[in-house]
Amino acid sequence: MTFEDIDRPGRAALGRALLGAGVMGEDWAPTFAAVDRVAFLPESMWPFDPRTRKAVAVDKAEDPGAWYAAADSDAPIVTQWDDGEHTGPEPGRVSTSSSSMPSVVYALLRDLAVDEGMAVLDVGTGTGETAGALAHRCGGRKVTTVEVDPSVSRHAGARLDTAGLHPHVVLGDGAKGYAGNAPYDRVLATVGLREVPRAWVGQTRPGGLIVAPWGTHYTPADAVARLVVRRDGTASGRFTGPVEFMKLRGQRLSLPPHHAYVPAEGEGGADTSTTGVPEGEFLAPPYSALPFVLGLRVPHCVQAVAAPHDGARPVWLYGLTDRSWACAVFREGDAEARVWQAGERRLWDEVEAAYGWWVGRGRPDHNRFGLTVGPALAGPRVWLDDPADSWSL
Repeated sequence: MTFEDIDRPGRAALGRALLGAGVMGEDWAPTFAAVDRVAFLPESMWPFDPRTRKAVAVDKAEDPGAWYAAADSDAPIVTQWDDGEHTGPEPGRVSTSSSSMPSVVYALLRDLAVDEGMAVLDVGTGTGETAGALAHRCGGRKVTTVEVDPSVSRHAGARLDTAGLHPHVVLGDGAKGYAGNAPYDRVLATVGLREVPRAWVGQTRPGGLIVAPWGTHYTPADAVARLVVRRDGTASGRFTGPVEFMKLRGQRLSLPPHHAYVPAEGEGGADTSTTGVPEGEFLAPPYSALPFVLGLRVPHCVQAVAAPHDGARPVWLYGLTDRSWACAVFREGDAEARVWQAGERRLWDEVEAAYGWWVGRGRPDHNRFGLTVGPALAGPRVWLDDPADSWSL
């Protein structure tokens, strides 16, 4: 596919880059050419740079060149802040709707292994672009897209109609799926999960696929789970790689404030020790395997990394089922870090043991891990290499 009919050089270059990188298969190239991202973007938006983790406002009327350049880039674009309560050009507090990176979208579509005539549930309509791509590939009447935010859903529906793409647009809680058009051959989520909704498993035919970003609260990052639904009502499969999505609104983390864990007088009374885990080894980049694995091995725990100050960097751990906490302070040039721990759990000990477990198994990446969910299970089960050797979260 050469994208000769695309009249914007930036968009044509993006298509070639997606094909060249292998994130978009040749079979999706006609959809990329037909479903233009710009048709689904608002006049004012905030392109997001994953490297700096900052977003800057771009207005189509004021700077059309920058607007089109952002639309044709492989970068996420924030389209809503603070559940719609935000106004003005400056970024809000929390991004709550967006146009995802094209490379991520087409990698998800590749993992979905969808084809013409398949019934698809798309959770998290957002701008409507992904639903439009699915409608182009499968046929509009076969695609159901669910969005919880009324304004986001309304604008997406209007843009889809204008583009001549007509999936069934539903305003509702995506965690409930949409039973009216079930069973589905495929379920695709473009929101991050901390729990796979039972409704999705129940609304997917045996042999069907659920593709969804999933993770733990340990870090904000997710990994794409590709789950095959079985006749016994379970769904199981491997992770394909790291991503990060805005979380399903009903599964967002609400962490108590720091002072709810650590008393005002400070760390007095906490157990103290040292650790030889190197700072550079432990503080891996957010999309690397280690933070993901620590979340799998240390459930109900959140890590918060403070900015370095005077050569020291504190790393905090907070329990989610009680007020256990831990803090390891890494100092530049020191071979060991000092550790404080308090509460029912010794969270640093758990994290250090999980780190040792990961190293001892050859530092496995995301795609060696898998997930099994189902109503007959007490909770999600994760595994390394073999589903028979799993543990509960």
